[in-house]
This record gives sequence, structure tokens and C-alpha cells, in this order.
Amino acid sequence: MKQILQSLKTGQTLLEEIPCPKNINGHLIIETEKTLVSAGTERMLLEFGKASIIGKIKQQPDKVKMVLEKIKTDGFISTINAVQSKLDQPIPLGYCNVGHILEVGNDTSGFSVNDRVVSNGHHAEIVRVPKNLCAKIPDNVSNESAAFTVVSAIALQGIRLSKPTLGECYVVIGLGLIGLLTVQLLRAHGVRVLGVDFDTHKCELAKQFGAETVDLSKGEELISRADYFSRQRGIDAVIITAATKSNEPLHLAATVCRKKGRIILIGVIGNEFSRADFYEKELTFQVSCSYGPGRYDESYEKKGIDYPTGYVRWTEQRNFEAVLDMMSMGLLNTKSLISKHFTIDQVLDAYSELENNTAVLGILINYPEADQLEKIKTSVCLEKNNILKNNNVIIGFMGSGNYGASVLAPAFKKAGVQLCTVVSSQGVSAKQAAKKLGFGFASSDENRIYADDSINCVVIATRHHLHANQVIQSLEKNKHVFVEKPLAINLESLEKIKIAYEQRNNLLMIGFNRRFSPLTQTVKKLLTSECAPKSFIITVNAGIIAKNHWTQDINVGGGRIIGEACHFIDLMRYLAGCSIARFNAHGSDDQVMITLSFIDGSSGTINYLANGHKSFPKERIEIFCNGKILQLDNFRKLTGFGWKNFSKQKFYSQKKGQIECVQAFVDAIKNGKSSPIPFDEIMEVSRVSVEIAESVRN
Repeated sequence: MKQILQSLKTGQTLLEEIPCPKNINGHLIIETEKTLVSAGTERMLLEFGKASIIGKIKQQPDKVKMVLEKIKTDGFISTINAVQSKLDQPIPLGYCNVGHILEVGNDTSGFSVNDRVVSNGHHAEIVRVPKNLCAKIPDNVSNESAAFTVVSAIALQGIRLSKPTLGECYVVIGLGLIGLLTVQLLRAHGVRVLGVDFDTHKCELAKQFGAETVDLSKGEELISRADYFSRQRGIDAVIITAATKSNEPLHLAATVCRKKGRIILIGVIGNEFSRADFYEKELTFQVSCSYGPGRYDESYEKKGIDYPTGYVRWTEQRNFEAVLDMMSMGLLNTKSLISKHFTIDQVLDAYSELENNTAVLGILINYPEADQLEKIKTSVCLEKNNILKNNNVIIGFMGSGNYGASVLAPAFKKAGVQLCTVVSSQGVSAKQAAKKLGFGFASSDENRIYADDSINCVVIATRHHLHANQVIQSLEKNKHVFVEKPLAINLESLEKIKIAYEQRNNLLMIGFNRRFSPLTQTVKKLLTSECAPKSFIITVNAGIIAKNHWTQDINVGGGRIIGEACHFIDLMRYLAGCSIARFNAHGSDDQVMITLSFIDGSSGTINYLANGHKSFPKERIEIFCNGKILQLDNFRKLTGFGWKNFSKQKFYSQKKGQIECVQAFVDAIKNGKSSPIPFDEIMEVSRVSVEIAESVRN
């Protein structure tokens, strides 16, 4: 299928052939008929992408501090590589989609195949959208009109925050697409509206929708006009829908408002305001968030958990429905807002129009009906990469998120394997990884990897709850497996993996890379000559991860002990060189102190903490043994105290062992050797990690 993407690095608009997304629980697969280009949002993305590095920095000054802090802790090269990786990922454009349903996922009530729906799906021939971000289209509403639903919901949410009452007078600053929709919706609320813009044509449209206007291009002045419009009482509320770097709209809004007036920001303006403008009038200022309650709430959007109507009357989805009802009743005119029509194949012309014509309002993209086979095409072949070489390690790669695509896959490429197929459920990141790294196929269906007999090794870098089943299926298909940690997120799954592994002769490897770091290898070599028990202190300044992030969900990510702290449990187990006898743990899932005792008398503490400061080193390992000390800082610098033939080893960038870990695994396959990490150690560390997490939660 075809999809519109944009490079954040260059600003280039791309029309790519992408695998159709695979459906999942609580989602709909929709065949697109029309999408609307959001003039404001998408123009801003174009401008950001085409800006120079300095220009990008100026637009996101808050990110500069984060980069500088990362340089201090991780090193310049690691930081630049991370920034480059972020910019290299193209983003899907568009969020105003109209189409009909091809597939209804499990746990998705209220929708049926062939229903016409609106959604916040991207500009793509086929989209996958959560059910709470979709709404059915009334029979008497055309696809053209319905394409304006999502941007209308943005306007409606801003209006709801302003709490209009019949007969009030409002000012709308900025009569672009959302501004003109705001005018119409305010009029439907029984509100008198004064619209403000520099564009005469937009002012004329606002008049057609029942507003009075101030045309700034003609020298008309807002303050005196607003005074007259409000009958010298002051404006009840101002809604700012303009997009500008200036602070002037906010100053004007405060000036024309009455005492205790309301100001709602839907657009984007300068980030400074005068306290004096607000102080005497006790004005209320609020920023509106997208289409309404539920936005950016993973439980609502991704998991489909709705808010009770009695407590949250208007959600994103219910705002969509309200807008569609307005269209059905003939109270919302969108026909006058359509500036241009383009087909999906003319997308470059569409974005050229958007970039060069600031007067443009609604740009509609039309999609031809797809062939039935194209609708379900879940794989794309990259012909120039699809050449089987004489290689005894042929890789199927599951998951192409940031770590998988920017660290793990390049490590396998460097190890000299054949990159055959890469899979991601949405398809976009798989195609990007295939183009960048040289995979022969990009797919959204993992079954393609299981069914391909030429693939003899599977790399798993998906979300954690998927690992166990993917490991088992790969082993059952007689393939070697490299799984990024964790191996599984519960004991039951670990036992199933053990059974599957013991019935095969394939290698099973986990991405415990830190034991393969050159600095760790130096530590191991130094400790080998010491027979006395060792004492370990590992301090991990893990940093905060939002509670609604998938890694914090114990049913998806397993939590941070299972998903991240397992690295350090394995590292201590490796350096101790013997089995864990017992453990103790105190704290919470992301602020935990773990004590491990080993059968040789060694012991250690892992302080895994998310409540520190970013400027402090992220990972510090200290080892006390027989009157000597080793201190490893952030896998960049190793210092020895009391060692005769060792004092210091240092690298300019982090050496966490990812490349060495992958190379050891590939070499084992090529040379017919056993896994670089023995299976019993993999299982021991995985089991202890799960047990520690469970003990902390209980």
C-alpha cells in the first residue's frame, strides 16, 4: 500500500510502498477513501524538517539541554548517533481519515465490516486505528464533509473549554481552517463572533458563516472594534487559532477581554505573556489539547477503556460523533473550505501547494479503490536487497523500534549475516529499516519469518509480552533465536520456553550485552585470579519513565525490574562466576534495592533508581575484592585501585557490548558452537528477575 511520510532530517515528503498493517485487539483496519491535509500542523512539520540543524535547535530549545546532559554521561559519539537515529526515522503524516472497515479486531464492539468511519488515521491506503479514535458516519454525510471531522473536533474541544453561553460575544483570532470551523461551531452555540485575520478571503468566508470580521490587511483595528462589538462590556472569551511565533495575539486577547474573561489557545503562538495583561482582569488562560479528553491517554486510546459518560461527557470519540451530527443536521458547512483535490499519487504537488500557498485551506487527498490482493499485502520486496548470498546465517528480524533498528540490526549487519526479512506490525518502521540496512523484505506479518525455510535465525526485539511466544514458535520452526531481554515476563512462560528449547538443538541467546563489553571483559580477566569472595555495588541512575509507558505495564512490558534491571542481575552473576544462592529486594518496580548472595560467598547490591538527576553517570559498577577495587563508570571508564598491573582503561564513547554480544552469537552459529551465554544462566537470571519483581509487588 502507499503511505505519505516525511523526513524530519530533510523535510522531504515521501510516498512509500509500505506493508499493510496487521490488525490487533481493539483496533480496526480501514481502507481509506479520503484524507484531509491539516494545513497548520503539517505545514509546521514541513518547516521544521527543512530547517537547518541550528534552525531545529531554535525551535526545540528544551531538547538542547537533554542533548548536552547525554553528552556528559554517554559521550559525544553515542549522543550524536542517538540524535541521528531519531531524525532518520520518517514520520507518518495526516490525522483526518475517512474510509470503510475491512477488518474488526477482537474486543471491538460497535463496528462492522464495511461501516463508513472517520478516524485519526494517517495519509495511507490502509490504516489501523484504535476503536476509540473512530466514529461511524451518518448516511447523509458525504465523505468530503466527513474528512473535516477530526479538525472540527479540535475546534469543538477549544470551544467546550471556554464554556460558551447563549448570547455571549467571542473573538476568534486566526481564520484558517480550524478558525473558520470554530466560527461555525460558535454560531451553532448561539454565540456572536468577531473573527480576525490578515486574509481578506478568509474574512469573507467568516462573514458567510455569520461572523463579523476585522480584516487586518485593510488596516482595520481590533481593540476599538471589539469594544463596539461587545457593547462596551468587553469580550466574554477569545479563542486563538492562529499559528505564529509572535506574542501579539495573546496580548490582544487580554486587552479586549472583559474582567474575568476567558482565553483559549488552540493554535501555536509565542511562549511569553505579560502578567499585567492578566492581573487586573483576573483572566483565565487555558491551552486546548487536541480533540478532547482521552488524547494521549494510552488506556483510552490504545486499550479501548472508555471514560464513563456520567463523569466525562465529551471524549475524543464523542466529539467526533457530535461534529458528524452537526454535519448531518446541515449546521456545519465544509464545502466552502475545500481549496484543492489531489490523488494519493499527486502527493508531492499537494504538499508543494501547502508549502507555497499560505491562503490554502482544505486540501483533500483521494484514494482509488484498491485491488483485493493489494488490500491484504503484508510484505514488500526490496528488489535490490533481495539477493541470497552464500551465507550460513540468514536473519528474520521481529520488531523495528528505536533500539532494534538503530542498535541491534546494525550490529547483526556488521557481523556479516544475510538480512532477509524485517517485521513490524504497522509496517512503516519495517520498511525504513529494510531500506537503511538492506533487508530483502519488509513485512507486518511475523508468520512470513516462521514460514520461510531459508531463514535459520530469528532476532526478537518486540514488546516484552510477545517474546515468549515468538521464541517458542521460532524454536519449533527449527530456527536459532536471539531475543532482546527479557526472555519472558512470567515464570509460566519461562517454563514453556525451557520445554521448547530442550526438544531442539538450536541456539537460544538473550541480549545481556553488558557482559560482552570490552571493559567488562577486562574486569572478568582481573577477577579470575582472585579466589576471595567479591563484593559488588551497582548503581543505576535509570531515569524516569512515565507510568503510562508500555514498559511500565506489567502485562506488556513486565515492569522495569524484568525489562531493565535484569541486565545488572546478569552482569553481577557473570562477574561472580557462580550461581545465585538467594536474593532480597526492597522498594518499588523502578526504585528498588536488590541484594544478591552467591554460592561462593560473594554478594552484591543493585541500586536501581529512577529518582536521580540526569547529569549523574547512568551506570556505575564498583567491585571490592581482596584489598583491591575496580570502578566502572558508564561503560566508558574503568579505574583500578591496588592492582599491580592495571590502573585505568578508557573509551571516548560508551562500550556496552552490543556489537560484541551479537558477534559472539553469530560466530557460535557459524562455527557450530554452543550459545555464548549458557542456557542455564539465561534461565537462572530470567527466573530470578521475575521472582524479584513479584516479591517487590507483593
